[in-house]
Amino acid sequence: MTTATVDEAPVAVVPDRFWDRHRRLGAAVAALGLLAAVLFGGLAPAEPARFTLSENAEGAAWEIDGRFGAILFGVLALAAGAALLAGVARRFSTLLLAAGIGCFVLSFLCWQVAGAFMPLVDTASGSLALALPLILGATAGVLGERSGVVNVAIEGQFLMGAFFAAMVGTLATSVWAGLLSAAVGGVIIAGMLAVLAIRFLVDQVVVGIVLNLFAAGVTGFLYERLMQQDQQTYNQPPRLPTWRIPGLADIPVIGPVLFDASALVYIALAAVVIVHVALLRTRWGLRTRAVGEHPTAADTVGIRVRGLRYTNVLIGGLVAGLGGAFFTLVATGSFTKNMTSGAGFIALAALIFGRWTPFGALGAALFFGFAQKLATYLSAIGSSVPSEFLNMLPYLATLVAVAGLVGRVRAPAADGKPYVKA
Repeated sequence: MTTATVDEAPVAVVPDRFWDRHRRLGAAVAALGLLAAVLFGGLAPAEPARFTLSENAEGAAWEIDGRFGAILFGVLALAAGAALLAGVARRFSTLLLAAGIGCFVLSFLCWQVAGAFMPLVDTASGSLALALPLILGATAGVLGERSGVVNVAIEGQFLMGAFFAAMVGTLATSVWAGLLSAAVGGVIIAGMLAVLAIRFLVDQVVVGIVLNLFAAGVTGFLYERLMQQDQQTYNQPPRLPTWRIPGLADIPVIGPVLFDASALVYIALAAVVIVHVALLRTRWGLRTRAVGEHPTAADTVGIRVRGLRYTNVLIGGLVAGLGGAFFTLVATGSFTKNMTSGAGFIALAALIFGRWTPFGALGAALFFGFAQKLATYLSAIGSSVPSEFLNMLPYLATLVAVAGLVGRVRAPAADGKPYVKA
């Protein structure tokens, strides 16, 4: 009598993946650090680089030899990348990544500022000013896309908000009337987006592009027929005043930037905080996230999917309209055709780069604003680095983020998908 034996099936052991996200990031940061130490350090002249804590060359300053600083910060970036590559301190990977990128930027600045100076207050305030409409536009995008509606029409909401702010502000001789009318202009475009995308189920990306063209056409026509004919009557709005908070405005660098600014700065930062808290801590936020991820399941528990999407898109239009007011009530003081120059699409890129979160969008918008301000500064000091290259960097970083090279970047599952109730 023989006994049959059955061999145990081999258990497949999946080896640890060596080239995980942390090590890929480490290799990239280490390469940047090596590039900075060798290239920036080799090109930087042995002259002092001054970073002043003011808006000009006067006042307190931090000074370092340009060549030494470029090499030093390049080596520090290389060390941060090596730590990530070695797999040590996984809990501090985000901190190491930020430190590595920051040191790379400082190495570049030491090279460029050697023999000159960089006013930190002016750079920071200019970066925030350039980022201001992007912050509001990206926040509007968060409101729509977290509930499942792609808002490509941010550019149109900017344009309509800028036009309404200029015309109504001039006619009413009131900056606050202009600001409120800018919000109304944004809501008009958002309402058209909501009806076409949610009610009639038109492709949301196509609708957004069409609405951008519609806003450009309408505002351009009215500008030529009204504003260009009589600037004094229709296109001379008052400027938004600056509010200085005593005490806080005297803090070095941060004070003049955050606490001696226009009301729109406070509105933008408050909008980011409010949307962040509301998304994570309120019933509305829970329902919004549910509708954006799985609208069918949300509908089965009694959530009005379409109604919530309508509400969020309209609120987003209001916020984006306020962003449009920046162009006429803060930046220029008048309206011109297509004056937003694609800022709505930059806000959309900031939204993606920020991973569809309010604070992520804020950080991405500030990064975009800093890159644009740095390009302007380098052009002013006659840098050999083309300003177009610096203006390209934020978009390149967005492509890298979307490609998944810096982590998991995923839109809400139902984003862009129309909902039809069964």
